[in-house]
Amino acid sequence: MYVCMCHAVTEDQVKRAIDAGADTPRRIAKGCKAGTDCGSCVRRIQALLGEHGARPCPTARLAAKLGLADPGADSEDSGPAPAPVAALRVA
Repeated sequence: MYVCMCHAVTEDQVKRAIDAGADTPRRIAKGCKAGTDCGSCVRRIQALLGEHGARPCPTARLAAKLGLADPGADSEDSGPAPAPVAALRVA
């Protein structure tokens, strides 16, 4: 299965890069260019890193620290939706 359509990078290629020591999306990109064009594959690359024991991305760590729901989690399991925030008025 392709992870990065822009550079025709497969999931197996990303997994091999992880096995070879790549532990961040940037290090994976350095080897195969996945995630360097449109960026739509970066979340999948981060998921593959997490599945293979690499440390989670800074955004995931920050979300966990703030107690925010996992972006990949089901909306039904994450509880009620947050209340809307009023716009700030600048005088």
